[in-house]
Amino acid sequence: MSKVFVIHENDAWVEPLRAAFARLGTPYEEWFLDEGALDLTTPPPEGVFYNRMSASSHTRGHTYAPEYAGAVIEHLERHGRAVVNGRRALQLELSKVAQYAALAGFDIPTPPTIAVVGTQHLAAAAEKLGFPVILKHNRAGKGLGVQLILSAAALSEAVAKIAADPDPFAAPRDGVWLVQRYIEAPEPFITRAEFINGKFLYAVRVDTSEGFELCPADVCALEPGAVCPAVAPGEKFRIIEGFTHPLLPRMEAFLRANGVGVGAIEFITDRAGDTFAYDVNTNTNYNSDAEARAGQSGMGAIAQFLTGLLQQQQAKAA
Repeated sequence: MSKVFVIHENDAWVEPLRAAFARLGTPYEEWFLDEGALDLTTPPPEGVFYNRMSASSHTRGHTYAPEYAGAVIEHLERHGRAVVNGRRALQLELSKVAQYAALAGFDIPTPPTIAVVGTQHLAAAAEKLGFPVILKHNRAGKGLGVQLILSAAALSEAVAKIAADPDPFAAPRDGVWLVQRYIEAPEPFITRAEFINGKFLYAVRVDTSEGFELCPADVCALEPGAVCPAVAPGEKFRIIEGFTHPLLPRMEAFLRANGVGVGAIEFITDRAGDTFAYDVNTNTNYNSDAEARAGQSGMGAIAQFLTGLLQQQQAKAA
């Protein structure tokens, strides 16, 4: 009997999906892709495959999990299996440069950005954009490495600290830095729009007053002893009732065209009322407190979506 296969590398982030599958009685199996062997001579099983591989896998010791997942997805698509968030979605998850190029194709504004390889080129990039700037990793996840840089002196200090930092996550996993014009919002918050099956589900207002690590999951795998903003006191995350925005149809079209069946787009609106998208998440998570207050369930909606795809597949095979 065919089933749903969940590709991932973080048990904690899958727990709400397990509960949702249990409520629906959906047959499923998890493929935890960290290390292992992929036999290219053997066809994969029948079923629906849901890729939840994360750009931040290296922070949990799963350094090559995305590359392994990429190989598995190639094998699945070669054999015509149904893959939700396939190869293109994984590419977007791992590269903000790829995200911005793709968003531009749908007239979705992004902050002016310069990609840099080699820290000696950061100063020139920042000067070209003009301070203040945001310094971030091309491949990161959880807001890892994001810094607000106010001046050339502050940038020099930040680069020196990064060079001396023994933390292996201080530098981007792929060696690509992004220098980005700082978009100042009238209030300290960003908006995260969630989409399932290419359709808008809901939007979350996320308080940024405490920093840039904005993982909405109830369990965030930060450094030992760190506090996850998702469980900080107060309403760090709040679902916005009746949210609308003129960019939503373009975002839906962008996600469908790029094979992102489940994902989120984070954006910010400046003082002039202009909106800029700055991050695409294809391994989306949800905050249970915010959902409970709003009567929503992102993982429940994902489980229903995947179960529907499986039932369609089973009906065709009958």
